[in-house]
Amino acid sequence: KVGKVFIPGLPAPSLTMSNQMPRPSTPLDSVSTPSKPLNKHLGPLEEGVLLSPVPELRDSSKLHDSTYVEDCTFQQLGTFIHALRDPVHNRVTLELSNNTMVRITIPEIATSELVKRCLQGVKAILPKEIAVQMLVKWYNAYNAPGGPSYHSEWNLFVTCLMNMMGYNTERLSWTRNLDFEGSLSPVIAPKKARPSETGSDEDWEYLLSSDYHRNFESHPVAKALRLDPLEVSAPKDDFSQSLSLDSSTLLFTHIPAIFFVLHLIYEELKLNSLMGEGIRSLVVLLIQLARDLKLEAYIDYYYRDYPALVKTSRQTCIIDQVQTGFMHHPSFFSAEPPSIFQWLSSCLKGERVQPYPYLPGICERSKLVVLSVALYILGDESAVSNEASHYLYKITSGQRKQQIEQDDYRCSFRHSTSVSSLAEKLVIWMTNVGFTLRDLESLPFGVALPIRDAIYYCREQPASDWPEAVCLLIGRQDLSKQACEGNLQKGKSVILSSDIPSGTESEEDEDGMNDMNEEVMSLIWSEDLRVQEVRRLLQSARPVRVNVVQMPEASDHEYIEEKENRLLQLCQRTMALPVGRGMFTLFSYHPVPTEQLPIPKLNLTGRAPPRNTTVDLNSGNIDVPPNMACWASFHNGVAAGLKIAPASQIDSAWIVYNKPKIAELANEYAGFLMALGLNGHLTKLATLNIHDYLTKGHEMTSIGLLLGVSAAKLGTMDMAITRLLSIHIPALLPPTSTELDVPHNVQVAAVIGIGLVYQGTAHRHTAEVLLAEIGRPPGPEMEYCTDRESYSLASGLALGMVCLGHGSNLIGMSDLNVPEQLYQYMVGGHRRFQAGMHREKHKSPSYQIKEGDTINVDVTCPGATLALAMIYLKTNNRSIADWLQAPDTMYLLDFVKPEFLLLRTLARCLILWDDILPNSKWVNSNVPQIIRENSISLQATELPSSEDLSLETLAQAHVYIIAGACLSLGFRFAGSENLAAFKCLYKYATDFLKCLSAPTASITGHYNLETCLSVLLLSLAMVMAGSGNLKVLQLCRFMHKKTGGEMNYGFHLAHHMALGLLFLGGGRYSLSTSNSSIAALLCALYPHFPVHSTDNRYHLQALRHLYVLAAEPRLLTPVDVDSNTPCYALIEVTYKGTQWYAEATEELMAPTLLPELHLLKQIRVKGPRYWELLIDLSKGTNHLKSILSKGGVLYVKLRAGQLSYKEDPMGWRSLLAQTVTHRNSEARAFKPEAISAFTSDPALFSFADYFCKPTVNMGQ
Repeated sequence: KVGKVFIPGLPAPSLTMSNQMPRPSTPLDSVSTPSKPLNKHLGPLEEGVLLSPVPELRDSSKLHDSTYVEDCTFQQLGTFIHALRDPVHNRVTLELSNNTMVRITIPEIATSELVKRCLQGVKAILPKEIAVQMLVKWYNAYNAPGGPSYHSEWNLFVTCLMNMMGYNTERLSWTRNLDFEGSLSPVIAPKKARPSETGSDEDWEYLLSSDYHRNFESHPVAKALRLDPLEVSAPKDDFSQSLSLDSSTLLFTHIPAIFFVLHLIYEELKLNSLMGEGIRSLVVLLIQLARDLKLEAYIDYYYRDYPALVKTSRQTCIIDQVQTGFMHHPSFFSAEPPSIFQWLSSCLKGERVQPYPYLPGICERSKLVVLSVALYILGDESAVSNEASHYLYKITSGQRKQQIEQDDYRCSFRHSTSVSSLAEKLVIWMTNVGFTLRDLESLPFGVALPIRDAIYYCREQPASDWPEAVCLLIGRQDLSKQACEGNLQKGKSVILSSDIPSGTESEEDEDGMNDMNEEVMSLIWSEDLRVQEVRRLLQSARPVRVNVVQMPEASDHEYIEEKENRLLQLCQRTMALPVGRGMFTLFSYHPVPTEQLPIPKLNLTGRAPPRNTTVDLNSGNIDVPPNMACWASFHNGVAAGLKIAPASQIDSAWIVYNKPKIAELANEYAGFLMALGLNGHLTKLATLNIHDYLTKGHEMTSIGLLLGVSAAKLGTMDMAITRLLSIHIPALLPPTSTELDVPHNVQVAAVIGIGLVYQGTAHRHTAEVLLAEIGRPPGPEMEYCTDRESYSLASGLALGMVCLGHGSNLIGMSDLNVPEQLYQYMVGGHRRFQAGMHREKHKSPSYQIKEGDTINVDVTCPGATLALAMIYLKTNNRSIADWLQAPDTMYLLDFVKPEFLLLRTLARCLILWDDILPNSKWVNSNVPQIIRENSISLQATELPSSEDLSLETLAQAHVYIIAGACLSLGFRFAGSENLAAFKCLYKYATDFLKCLSAPTASITGHYNLETCLSVLLLSLAMVMAGSGNLKVLQLCRFMHKKTGGEMNYGFHLAHHMALGLLFLGGGRYSLSTSNSSIAALLCALYPHFPVHSTDNRYHLQALRHLYVLAAEPRLLTPVDVDSNTPCYALIEVTYKGTQWYAEATEELMAPTLLPELHLLKQIRVKGPRYWELLIDLSKGTNHLKSILSKGGVLYVKLRAGQLSYKEDPMGWRSLLAQTVTHRNSEARAFKPEAISAFTSDPALFSFADYFCKPTVNMGQ
């Protein structure tokens, strides 16, 4: 067992490798069995050493243990093999001692599939030592110098095998005629004498006995010409001379075992329609063996398969009776030939079946077919579950006999399981064992039928979460593509072609809205141009038109001033636009890491017709407030930053790279940082850079950064961020620490930041500090005196976030009396003694503000009210809700600001979440009786007269309470597109609009009515978020046109936020009603709007952007898997039953916004045009969530013969419909396109196209 290998270019004798095999092992095991993995590492190489019949050289000096390579004899030459390395398949590198390397290929053990199979089978059945000897002999014969070509490999194998069994292949007629095109190795037979050049009689006889001659004789022409058949002289071989077998050969005793194994391989090959040639070759060998073993049943069996072959071969070899005794008949040998087809037909008839014998690793296809039939036809689910199935028994080599004690199983049982679940089981099992469509195509059709049937079942009703391989097997490209995209890592989201160059002129490109996905939006809103209209309303990059008519009495200078005053009014609107634009373009852009993010400029100039002269505010003719545009540019930065999708690839360097060089743009960069926090990218910014930005002391940057970092770490209680925020909140610092001079707005942002980082954690210390901060008194020096309201509100909102939805279960906080303390802040009363560390600071009262020792309700009420609302959110706690009831006597009404009634009503409704009903009756039920009876109705024209009641108070209370109830309706149905809620809110909005123009408006006050109208518009937009509803859009556009008068910056802000919410993320996003979302929306939509663009007194403007935390992707976009374009598809959404409605289904035409996922039971893509597809949400919503977060792409596949809804909205244009509608349908020629009505297979298309083209002169 020593291999000698010749390597060209090296001194030949130096490379002798000797290998003392520690155990008889199979040479080239890794190469010859494709079912086993290839060489993993150097380990198996010991088996890969070449074997050839050269005597073994022994040498004591082991050189390199791990490879068993010995330095043999020729050390004087100086080159010997030092090591083997890098084995790949059958190639290996030799490392020589003189530091050169040689790559060699060890020849394959066999190349033809048939020979490989037979070798494996024989090897599996023989004892180890004999198997090795057999393989060595074959290997030497096969790899003799100038070895045979591919075709003759089988002939060589047969000859070699039969020699080893003791046959004299020279004497046996059919083996003698096998040709080996190539030199024969001496092992087999001496070379035949070369025939003479002139030819001989034998050539003629060879021709007569050939197949060609036989076919020719049976040809009809031969009969017609009455040609006499030629006599074939009988072959010279004398049959009487019996051939006997040499019983001393290697494999003689194992002939029955080898025969049986070859028979099983024959059965296995029948299951592969591509191996027809191989079967014929193998059957010849099997017939010879069956004859000699006198196995009548087998001969009969082959005769039925190949009558012609059995007839032609008649030579038998006699085996002595004595020697038959030596033959080893294995236990598994059966007298009846095992037949896979017979086994299958018995199964189908329901007869008893014996276990089918199979060779592990070789007859894999038989095993697969047997088990799949057992599973699918017999319905036995356990067939594929465990290894030792009773439908098969394994055949192993002689030493380990396996006893079969199982009785015959009766095959009539069919479990109660449905067909579809068996089909699923079968398909999933087949993919697990690696069965593919190509294997299915090579199975004989009848055998494949049950499998195809199962595949057909599964194709009709697949589950949406099957792995990619299963979807490929059942032929659902839509699902396999979905599965394949689902496996991509998070970052690579599916981007539909959003980079379509928009055919707009260059000036429009700067408005910051050109990265929207036009393709999907044109499907959602296909009938009109509402998207262009929104874009026009929200753009702030071009000069506005200032249209002022010059009065005859006005001088030119007065006229210029008038124009500039008008421009100042219009600029209030322009500065409010970016917040809405941020909503519209939310998450629509993937930035290029090498370019800066384009931020559209905020244009505050105007153009005056007719000459288009420029109007500018900086001319000095009128007084312009200082820093007027600083918050507007902050919002502009946020809007630009929010375009970046959360899935984009962004790193710290890119964020820093965007820092502008000019100081004027610092505010925009501050907004950009906040936006990066809101979409989760700010976590990538290095701590060093955060510190760097904060130390610059730029107020806006600090606000943006603190809010951004907190939003990115929402609810994580992150310690590093907590420290960062605490530095900016005096109350969280130890009492002895240095007093830092932190700007007031930064303190507010930090407090909200604490609320975000600790959201929902009910952290005791944080809650205690925030509770105290709501009522923080003004200090003795000028600190805490300005804008106290916004700080108190922020503390209340933050406290609400920390204890979000915990209600009365605030563990370990009972001694803080949170609800009672908040109630006191809300209604007023005597201030409690300040507990905690900071009491020293509050000993002396403020010198500026005289508050006395009662709580200043005007400051503390909003924060406390909203904190109560958030702590008891959705808890339906009646006792707390009753505290928030609007007062029902005139005396008490005088004590409450009408504005606070809006907040109280809102808070009360949010606590009694389940009581909210979408109708006007419920809305009016929130108004106390005294107001209902005495107040002016919203439509009244003349005033009722009354002495003891203040009409003004009643009217204001009435509108604010209704606005509060409507806002709660907006929260309750946020993002649901609930029709009843929409109608109810729309009615109130139109009522308020009428009210504004009614004569009674002066009593209520224009400001109050505008505030209520803005609140209603926001509520409407919340309910219809992302849907782009036309009626709401018309309202928004109407409000957009109103400038001047009472319309200040804050109202414009509210109206354009409503417009943005209506088209949230270009129709891809909607609002969620989870607790966390409601908290974020309360911060963003706080119903007190700033009076001018620098006003942060009651509410910090930066918080308006927290709506992002409530937005979630809910657009489902069907994408045609063949053309990869978005398309329409009918989907059916099933709602779970709730206390308000029973389980219901609804049909939607996708692309559409889905309802919130927790309300749904399942979603189905409906036929008949597309293949059906079911997404079952009762198992969990993660699959659908991941689809939605990756752009909502749901792949669908058109069925054959259907057109998409875009091409054929009514379904009248399909190909089958055309054939029916033609009058003279029989006269129509067949068009190749018609084939598409029946199939969507591209191979068949091209076939039809090629073969069914009508010829030119067809009609003549």
